[in-house]
Amino acid sequence: MATQMTDGHRRFLQVLMSHGIMEGSVARTLHRDCCEIHKVYYAHDKLDDFINVVNIHLQPFFMQIRKGMSEDDGRTYYALVNLAETEITKMASDYTENELELFRKTMDVIIISESGFASSTDILNLADQLKTKKMKKKEAEQVLQNLVQDKWLSERDGEYTLHTRCIMEMEQYILSNYQDLVRKCNICHSLAIQSQVCETCGIGMHLPCAGKYFKAQMEPHCPHCNEFWPHEIPEINRPDSELPSSAPRERRRTPSSGTRRH
Repeated sequence: MATQMTDGHRRFLQVLMSHGIMEGSVARTLHRDCCEIHKVYYAHDKLDDFINVVNIHLQPFFMQIRKGMSEDDGRTYYALVNLAETEITKMASDYTENELELFRKTMDVIIISESGFASSTDILNLADQLKTKKMKKKEAEQVLQNLVQDKWLSERDGEYTLHTRCIMEMEQYILSNYQDLVRKCNICHSLAIQSQVCETCGIGMHLPCAGKYFKAQMEPHCPHCNEFWPHEIPEINRPDSELPSSAPRERRRTPSSGTRRH
C-alpha cells in the first residue's frame, strides 16, 4: 500500500480538522471528492486504507484519525483525536476551570447512571456544588448548550449523554478513571456507555451491536455464558453494509434493560 501523503490526503485532513468529527457517509463522499480533485487513486471501499496513510504521517504529532460508532444508531464516525492529551485538560483552552468541573461532574452522573443518561435537572443541581466557583443555573444551562454544540455531550428530550466524539477522544481516560463502572462492548470491543448487560456473567453490548447480533435468533442467548438474554432486542431498521447496526433513536437502556453495576 502506498504511504505517500498527497494533496488529496491533506485536503481530507483539513476538512476533517474543521469538523472535528464526521459521519461515515460524509467521510466516504469527502474521500471520493478529494481523490477526484487531486487525481489520486480512488476505490470506494478503501477509505480506511486512505486514512491509514494520513495516520502514518500524523504519528510524529501524536494525532490520529480514529473510527468509532454512535451508541444511538450504530452509524460509523471518524474523528481527529489528540493522543498526547488523554484527559479533560485538552478542553482547557475552550472552557473555564469551573465549567470543566461541571463537565466532570456531569460525566460522573452519566457513567454512574443505569441508563447512560443524566437529566438536565440533575446536572443543573450540580451548579451550586462546584468547588472551584459556584455557577448560576442560567450559566450552567449555557455551558450545557456549549458542550452540546462542541460535541462533548448529546441532548435528547432534556437528558444528556456523552457524544460520540467525547467517547472516541476520551475512551482511555474514561476506562482509567471509571474502571469499576464501565466496560467494553463484547461485540465491537469499544467503550460502552449505553449498553445492555448480561445479568448472569456481566458482559455488555451496545444497543446497535445487540440488535445486529441477536437479529437472526429466535431466543437470544448471551454470547459469553449462553444464558437467556432477557432484554428487549433493539430493532435494525436501516440495512447498510457499511454500518455495524442501526437501532431506533428513541430506544434506550432502562433499568429493566440491564445494568452496569456489579
